Amino acid sequence: MSSDVVKFEVADHIGLVTLNRPPVNAVNAEVRDRIIQIFDHATDRDDVRVLVLTGQGKIFSAGADLKQRPDPSIPGAYWHHNRITRETGNAIRECAKPVIAAVNGAALGAGFGLMTSCDIMMASETAYFAMPEIDVGLAGGAAMLNEFFTRSFARRLMFTGDKLPAPELYRLGVIDSVWSPDELLPAAMKMAARIAEKSPLGIKYAKNSCNLVELMPPRDAYRFEQNFTYELSKTEDAKEARTAQLEKRKPVFKGR
Repeated sequence: MSSDVVKFEVADHIGLVTLNRPPVNAVNAEVRDRIIQIFDHATDRDDVRVLVLTGQGKIFSAGADLKQRPDPSIPGAYWHHNRITRETGNAIRECAKPVIAAVNGAALGAGFGLMTSCDIMMASETAYFAMPEIDVGLAGGAAMLNEFFTRSFARRLMFTGDKLPAPELYRLGVIDSVWSPDELLPAAMKMAARIAEKSPLGIKYAKNSCNLVELMPPRDAYRFEQNFTYELSKTEDAKEARTAQLEKRKPVFKGR
């Protein structure tokens, strides 16, 4: 497996993950395997505290590579493909470190899904989004769309494949912010640097909490968060955060 299809660079506790499969960063099996590998790897690296996912060139990802579709006549081929497809997004969601999407251009189908697997979503003003599966003999994406859009709007996107520009997603509250193409990655890296300054343990608990409370009724979710807060309060980082606040200085976290 070539590492070139998805690049991974680490500096100042920030992991920069770049889709790099010209011309449109289409997602094939190699890309999926590499994404899973990178985000699982990042979970265990102490020098990585936050990640930024972006695309090389002017397109984030045009979606799944249609030239590499599984053959339904081969027993098990389609189910294996679907399993790896699911795990690609899950690797990003389940990574213990926060992931920021810096969507530099079109994010279609699987590319749209990669963005929505991230924790914070930022986009270029030239970016646009769509679920065009209906136009290529497929039907997927409803689970993702239902999380971010109203019932009617999600079905419109599923049934039409309509393209939405980044400013429209910002207006709908789906993405965090919209930037000029030149400002996008610096803005995402600045956001990443802010997060990297926080307690690594605190951020780990915070992401885990955000992921799991989505699945719970509000009463259970609040109790769950309180349990996390209790466990976190006993750590050295929590003590350092409180001491630094009282002493009006920048905390020095050790990740324990």
